[in-house]
Amino acid sequence: MPREPYHHPVNHALIDEAPPGARIADMVTGFMGSWRFIIVQTAIVACWLVANIYLLTKPFDPFPFILLNLAFSTQAAYAAPLILLAGNRAATHDRATLEHAATQADLEEKQNERLISAGKESLKHLTEVAERTLAIEETLRAQDDQLLRMEKAILAFERDRSTHRTMGKPRASVSSAKAAGGEPA
Repeated sequence: MPREPYHHPVNHALIDEAPPGARIADMVTGFMGSWRFIIVQTAIVACWLVANIYLLTKPFDPFPFILLNLAFSTQAAYAAPLILLAGNRAATHDRATLEHAATQADLEEKQNERLISAGKESLKHLTEVAERTLAIEETLRAQDDQLLRMEKAILAFERDRSTHRTMGKPRASVSSAKAAGGEPA
């Protein structure tokens, strides 16, 4: 069952698109660096020793186990370059991941700076709107106070006028009665 391809650009470039030799090196070193390998190798060595010491009347690799040492030497001769190759690929992977992370951090920093700048502009605009709103409220309060004073003045004027009318009517009737030669009412 094939695995899903990686989505991260570094993993995609260095793992999914890796050449076959690099993939084999990764698989071998991945296996050699596991507990499974240690257990399997220990079991093989134990079987080798038991077979050559106790079970066989004619051992195929007698005691100093030269053939076993040759097998270990061959394994080490192939394992060392594979481990170095995998280590170099891991270092390349780490470097590419770090560069990608740094690039992403730079992009995020620029985006944050743009957001902060836009936030400052919005705050400045909102402050200006609030100041204009306060000025309009002050103007409306002043106009409201002026309207109240004008209403009071109009009411006072109408009161004075009605007072003068009521006072003026008897005077008018007195002066009209005197003019007519009669008694005031």
